Amino acid sequence: MRNLVPLTKLILTVATAMWALILHTPVPLLILCAAEIVILLVSGELFNHIKALVMLVVFAFFLGLIEYIGGGAPVECVVAGLRMLGMTIIFLYLLGTVRLQDLTAAMVRQLKVPYEYAFMFTAALRFVPDFIDENKAVAEAQACRGLDMKGNFFKQVKRYMSIVRPLMLMSLGRTETMALSLELRGFGGSKRTFMESVAPKAFDYIVMAVILLITAAVIYGRLKLGL
Repeated sequence: MRNLVPLTKLILTVATAMWALILHTPVPLLILCAAEIVILLVSGELFNHIKALVMLVVFAFFLGLIEYIGGGAPVECVVAGLRMLGMTIIFLYLLGTVRLQDLTAAMVRQLKVPYEYAFMFTAALRFVPDFIDENKAVAEAQACRGLDMKGNFFKQVKRYMSIVRPLMLMSLGRTETMALSLELRGFGGSKRTFMESVAPKAFDYIVMAVILLITAAVIYGRLKLGL
């Protein structure tokens, strides 16, 4: 699973998210989530993203709990949580096994997406872990200066502004640096080349065919069997 080209991994990610949206009963969604965890394990990314996986599970639990408090049936709450997990776990596999520059190359070469749009998409993905790390660093720095985040919800929100302000300044600074770097490297030129080959191989086409068959089976199961 780790040696698949970026295009195949992107198709698998989109298809898995679509399967999670189509299925609407707990058992098939649970099987889908288990299959995604197996993919993470086979690709060697499970233990690298165990904290993120735990956070997703916790978030799914609270999502189902909020829906239950709002008057949802227990089965609907379970489905909501599992559906969220089914749509997000696979992204850990995509982000953990694909270099963003290779993903950009695949979107431009195979999907014929304009380079500017492909770059914006992958740049946004790259900023997510950087933003999380900076948020943690700023929070620890403010805690060393005596910031106390304890108290009721409103006090926590007010005190969190002391973290948001430097975080936004750091993000703006990175954005300006990145814009200058892109300008110096000739971003937006008419010709663009990529160092790595991201063309699908024979095994990739087999995986794509399997994904297509599973998609057809999921649609049939939903329409005919009520899965």
